[in-house]
Amino acid sequence: MSDRRFRITTAFQRYVANPVTRLMPFQTLLETTGRVSGQARRTPLGGKRVGDSFWLVSEFGVKSQYVRNIQADPRVRVRIGGRWHHGTAHLLPDDDPVARLRTLPRGNSAAVKALGTQLLTIRVDLTD
Repeated sequence: MSDRRFRITTAFQRYVANPVTRLMPFQTLLETTGRVSGQARRTPLGGKRVGDSFWLVSEFGVKSQYVRNIQADPRVRVRIGGRWHHGTAHLLPDDDPVARLRTLPRGNSAAVKALGTQLLTIRVDLTD
């Protein structure tokens, strides 16, 4: 069931939700470098800035394309409130992602918790 949920959710996100939400001027975006293409890849997501860090939880962990891109090159950009910030992403497999979701915006957290099968916390240390 979890593999089927992954395929359905990622197809919906890739072809329906992400193309629309990428166009919204204040949607939070994570920009990674494609591990194969080397091109910028922008993923709409939810999370929260806390000081000089941005926190998020990936619903499919290392199966998510943006997580695999981070593994290849942790240098990222995050658009928060319409402004781009450079940073370095860190995968935190020892962090409790369910507890972390309780500290992040409720709407996105509920969707990640409901759809996710391999939750993984990610912290982006912002440099500007």
